[in-house]
Amino acid sequence: MVEGAKTTTGFPLAGERAAGRRAPRRAKATQGGLARLSLLMALGTVVSRATGLIRQVLQAAVLGTGLLASTYNTANTVPTSLYTLLIGGALNAVLVPQLVRARSTQPDGGRAYEQRLVTLVLCVLGVGTALAVWVAPQIVGLYMRDTPEGHEAFELTVMFARFLLPQIFFYGLFSILGQVLNAREKFGAMMWTPVLNNLVLIGMFGAYLGLMTIPDRVEDITATQVRLLGLGTTTGIALQALALIPFVRAAGFRFRPRFDWRGTGLGKSVHAAKWTLLFVLANQVALTVVTNYANAADQELPQAGAGYSAYTYAQTIWMLPQSIVTVSLVTALLPRMSKAAAEGRLPDLRADLSRALRITGVVIVPAGFLFLALGPQISTLLFAHGAADTASAEPLGHMLQAFGLGLIPFSAQYLLLRGFYAFDDTRTPFFMAAWIAGVNIALATVCHVLLPARWAVTGMAAAYTLSYLAGLALTAWLLRKKLGGHLDDGGLRRTYAKLLFAAGLAAGLGWAAARACATTLHTGTLPTALTLAAGTVAMALGYLVLARLMGVSELRSLPGLR
Repeated sequence: MVEGAKTTTGFPLAGERAAGRRAPRRAKATQGGLARLSLLMALGTVVSRATGLIRQVLQAAVLGTGLLASTYNTANTVPTSLYTLLIGGALNAVLVPQLVRARSTQPDGGRAYEQRLVTLVLCVLGVGTALAVWVAPQIVGLYMRDTPEGHEAFELTVMFARFLLPQIFFYGLFSILGQVLNAREKFGAMMWTPVLNNLVLIGMFGAYLGLMTIPDRVEDITATQVRLLGLGTTTGIALQALALIPFVRAAGFRFRPRFDWRGTGLGKSVHAAKWTLLFVLANQVALTVVTNYANAADQELPQAGAGYSAYTYAQTIWMLPQSIVTVSLVTALLPRMSKAAAEGRLPDLRADLSRALRITGVVIVPAGFLFLALGPQISTLLFAHGAADTASAEPLGHMLQAFGLGLIPFSAQYLLLRGFYAFDDTRTPFFMAAWIAGVNIALATVCHVLLPARWAVTGMAAAYTLSYLAGLALTAWLLRKKLGGHLDDGGLRRTYAKLLFAAGLAAGLGWAAARACATTLHTGTLPTALTLAAGTVAMALGYLVLARLMGVSELRSLPGLR
């Protein structure tokens, strides 16, 4: 979360309302500017998500949802995972807070510290990236098994990885330059430059569709196509990072390599952030295991679209409501929660968390039911094009349904963890992550061993849902002990009971409307779009009417977060 956005939360701190009447016009003008900046950032997030969805749809049209797509998607997952493990967790947990502190406490305004920090990050990234490219086969082996039957897919994944692993360096460059800007209260560039990456990839996949033969199997893809996809994807990430350089220069940052790192306190701070780094590690271990199992399903059924790529696409769609609603609310809420924790106002902290759960539930609960009711129609409309057809998009729709209701505990657990972060407690969230990862790995292993390949990864999507339900139960229990009381005075339970009832009935209406349209219309993109539209509209209207009749007051609170 960016520090400078905290003043535009919409949650007034204690005393702010009274002081607001006495605030000078300059302060009001500043608040207006920050409000416009916050709106610009939110708009950047929405545009980034929208262009990212277009990119993913084109990607599925080019590569399909089967084994061929999974070779590319697995290789493209590796740089993100390695960057997070290598320096991403430390960058956010340790180095950035020190950067902000240095700017306010050091005589030179933190200029020397910034230069040391950027030098250190670039050195670690450069060495780490070179080593990763060198040992690419061994890294890919963690995510995909090299069997005689799947050797060609394994080799293709390694080839993709060698093109894509340099992204590690550019992910890190983007993050450190973005944080240099954030320390100067310049936030817009970091929110908008990811759109450049999406536009590059949209152009790349569009050119691929227009100029090249779409391959159906791993054996059919050519070296030229691999180079186009590999270089084009890495170019997009590189452009996203390099586009920040003019902005950091305009903000006053001048890079000069500095290697005098001793005595800066970085080692001590990294040790203090060990729990955050272990949190990242726990999530990455679970991701690696599930990716390995899902790729095994792809290798057994290479054309079914029932493996890793389908899982990835379904999870990305499923995450959209969380990214837009819950993350935005947490950005607004965390400063208020931290202040309440620091002042020992535990009842206020409990009230804030309860209110956040109720407000986000207004959107998250029906969104989960929407995926449950209309998952197949969503997947067919978005992904049954080009190299993917309706049959190969069907497993993706089932995975979206399996993820569906898991959005509710996933969002709630994400919010409750912020209750620990408000106390600067990073140890407990690590144990929560380890518990969720352990449950997810155990259930995914059961699905991998017991279910047929066609349904194994769909089962893993349901396992992900159950793991977060287990995580939510433990998180709520531990947070209750920390806060010295329940989050709920009865209102939270009543609100969620109403939301679940309204969304469940509305989902039934939406499913019935979609089914009625499907029986009268032919197959194809337009009929599928009309079917999905009919189901969505019926569900939305039914939900709004039922929620209003049952007196869900949070419907009025969501738009302005008031």
